[in-house]
Amino acid sequence: MIGSLTQNTHLYISPETPNSVSGLKSKDQECFTLLQKSKNMKEFMQVHAKIIKLGFTHDSQRAGDAMAMCALSHWGSMDYACSIFHQIEEPNTFIFNTMIRGHVGENEPGKAFSLYVQMLLEEVLPNGYTFPFVIKACAQLSALEKGHQLHGMAIKFGFGFDTCVMNTLISMYAKCGDISSAKLVFDSIPQKNPVSWSAMISGYTKCGLWDQCLSTFSLMQSEGWRPDESTLVSVLSSCAHLSALDLGRCTHASLLRKFSNFNVVAETSLIEMYVKCGCIDRGMTVFERMLNNKNMISYGVMISGLAAHGYGKKALELLSELMSEGWEPDDAIYVGVLRACSHAGLVKEGHRLFEKTISELRIQPTIQLYGCMVDLLGRSGSLKEAYELVRNMPIKPNEVIWRTLLSACKVHHNIEIGEIASEKLIELDSFTAGDYMLASNIYARGRRWGNVERLRTEMADNGLVQSLGHSSIEVERKVHRFVSQDRAHPQSNEIYEMIHQIAWQLRFEGYSLDTSEVLTYVSEEEKRDLVLGHSQKLAITFGLISTAPGSILRISRNLRMCSDCHATTRLISKIFRREIIVRERNRFHHFKGGECSCGDYW
Repeated sequence: MIGSLTQNTHLYISPETPNSVSGLKSKDQECFTLLQKSKNMKEFMQVHAKIIKLGFTHDSQRAGDAMAMCALSHWGSMDYACSIFHQIEEPNTFIFNTMIRGHVGENEPGKAFSLYVQMLLEEVLPNGYTFPFVIKACAQLSALEKGHQLHGMAIKFGFGFDTCVMNTLISMYAKCGDISSAKLVFDSIPQKNPVSWSAMISGYTKCGLWDQCLSTFSLMQSEGWRPDESTLVSVLSSCAHLSALDLGRCTHASLLRKFSNFNVVAETSLIEMYVKCGCIDRGMTVFERMLNNKNMISYGVMISGLAAHGYGKKALELLSELMSEGWEPDDAIYVGVLRACSHAGLVKEGHRLFEKTISELRIQPTIQLYGCMVDLLGRSGSLKEAYELVRNMPIKPNEVIWRTLLSACKVHHNIEIGEIASEKLIELDSFTAGDYMLASNIYARGRRWGNVERLRTEMADNGLVQSLGHSSIEVERKVHRFVSQDRAHPQSNEIYEMIHQIAWQLRFEGYSLDTSEVLTYVSEEEKRDLVLGHSQKLAITFGLISTAPGSILRISRNLRMCSDCHATTRLISKIFRREIIVRERNRFHHFKGGECSCGDYW
């Protein structure tokens, strides 16, 4: 039976020869050669059955070779590899390393780590190939304490300064959120290689340290190292978060020069970079050129980008395209499309989609889907309907839901529902400094200064401090960051001189600064100075004096802009004939010729 099966799969084993030493060696070598030629588990198991029949399983080296082929081949089976492993009486370091590597490759870190412990108990010494894979297992488990222990063991066994081990330690520490330990390891590598740089750059990206990622990338280039595709993807991610378009474009050019074809991760990263840097058209171009390489993640990134830029109808079109291609959208896709409807004011379309996902498509309604609907209704001013939706949700509303409702109450000056949302946040023990500011703004608009004072006192008593707002602009591939009333910039005097010129020009346009959201009890003139020194205005002003006339200004800010910054930016785009693209926390605003793409709906 074995012979006929092997012949059918082109793996022929010659008839048995006399039981001589030379004959056995010949048969042994023949079986091993056939194992190497195996193309799938069926062929492998046929040859392995013959090896068992011939009695070659006592040879630990041959058993180890067979186990390695089964464990590490793309067609292999770890279960079958384990069955071979358990038959080996005295597994050596190579055999343990192979099994550990196989389990890590199958994303079974617990089994990999258990094998390492067994290896030590059986007094089998680990080597330089052992630690990288056990450390990877710790990264998969996010087991920082175990990672520290392994680091110590690597040093104890003499592999603490092995470059491969240290590179893996960098990745593990970053994955576990201990970026300071990752940096210590990186700095202590005697001879860094491209993998070392890539691990550190990727680590900064994983931990959200975008500035450090770009500065490390710059240092890598200055030392003459050429980045690989994964490093460039990390840089693209950082550019996306920092709105560093110029560097993002250069990185795109590097990808084009170095690689004839991009993988789907690189292409998706390019889309994300362009849409988050305000270039929605360029992002769409990259997306459309992906052709058959699109997947759910690339669709999700593109739909989220369209949502952030307020292109609700285009997002709906993309949803239809996705479904016509045979993909079945998940709840994350629907969340993106609903968010697009919310930002574009497509209330009816969003309502229909929400009902369809629940009734027709039978998608389990998530808190994110309900949050999008509350946002959709809240932005449109339908606060009572939004509140009723929250009250009748089958899921208990969380702090995000109540905070979304509170934010809408601030925009539409609804004190009654705003107070309810505030109380619910307090009940959930989730009333943050930002929530205090939202509630204070609602009361300030209603001239209820006693409530404003009460909230400010509570905020101080609870030791809460509002996150510092900041705005950034990239000029000549360098990101400049400003906070309100900032005078730390080297060109601070020029910036403030220009700001006061802008204030005069705004007056000629008939605009008076809106100081209604200033909660400090100072004179009206001082309030105007405070509003004039907002970080967004400082960043725009720096852009006006530092870039060529007519060039686009791209601003990134961490908080929602105030109504005065929105109004003044519209007028600045008209006065100076500049297109100004502002990326705030949840969306983009494209200002041009005195108009904004949001239509004052945001």
